[in-house]
Amino acid sequence: MGPSVTCWLLLLVSTLPEKHWVTGSCSGKCCRGRDLSCLTTGWRLDRVYGTCYCDEDCTGARDCCFDYSTECPARDCAVSEWSFWSGCAKLCQPSVRVRVRHVEQQPRNSGEACPGLEQRAGCREYRDHQGGHCGHDAGPAFITSMEFGKGRPKHDSYGNPLDPGFCVEFTLESRSPHCTVENRPHTHWMRYITAGFKVCVACEPPAMRNNSGSCQGDGQESDKEAVLHWQAMGNPRCSGTWRKIRKTQQCSCPSQHSFVFI
Repeated sequence: MGPSVTCWLLLLVSTLPEKHWVTGSCSGKCCRGRDLSCLTTGWRLDRVYGTCYCDEDCTGARDCCFDYSTECPARDCAVSEWSFWSGCAKLCQPSVRVRVRHVEQQPRNSGEACPGLEQRAGCREYRDHQGGHCGHDAGPAFITSMEFGKGRPKHDSYGNPLDPGFCVEFTLESRSPHCTVENRPHTHWMRYITAGFKVCVACEPPAMRNNSGSCQGDGQESDKEAVLHWQAMGNPRCSGTWRKIRKTQQCSCPSQHSFVFI
């Protein structure tokens, strides 16, 4: 409440009969939602003396008591940091991983609502339950955003650097409409898969096969005229075709057109 309003109230109160000097207050009366029993008699924010309210919805109804904002301050939702990503739900095949966070403070008095508490992303495990390497079947290239690659280990369990891998450039020939229909957070990167554009896809451990130094669907054994197939992790209906341009040491495409084999 600004100084001018405060002065106005003091001046007006001084001219009222003594019975109106003690105005209603929201002290100890803050209520959730719309609560018509959460009321008192006093000055309202619209400078009218009478029934006023101290519930969360009074700001929308414009019938709050004069001290609502100070006695019932807004409190935004507070959440924890994200947990670590879980393992893939299924082994040796395209699947999803999950991370969560929890509410540490519920919103009060029209504070900001809580954001989403769960995120999912496509993933693929390369070892089975016994710890053995999964077999690599011939099939489409499974890809995901470059952000996924940033979390991959760069050293083995002994501290030795892993093979940095390579990059393959493709020209996108086609893309299913399902790539842009979904609006879940872990599918947003798929919107940038657009026919006619050049994309870069990194092949690196653990997606890289140890014995052949290649990734599934990278097109190393195909000529440039071959039409190859790809599929987006996290949305099996997002798929399409592309043609290989060349193999390079590092990816140089814009971030929205850079992906990783998985």
